Amino acid sequence: MAKLRITQIISSNGETKRQKDNLRCLGIRRMHQTVEVEQNPITMGQLAKIAHLVKYEVID
Repeated sequence: MAKLRITQIISSNGETKRQKDNLRCLGIRRMHQTVEVEQNPITMGQLAKIAHLVKYEVID
């Protein structure tokens, strides 16, 4: 499967608990941290909820 490289670019201060939990479940703990996760429907759903806080790119 393809992988995604996800980087948090905007602070989660003031966001809902659900959005903060999505960041934590993806493995992101702080600003400008980059993680690589597999692309699957669950991950894409989480990204849809926090798309305004992160940038992501598909890597092979």
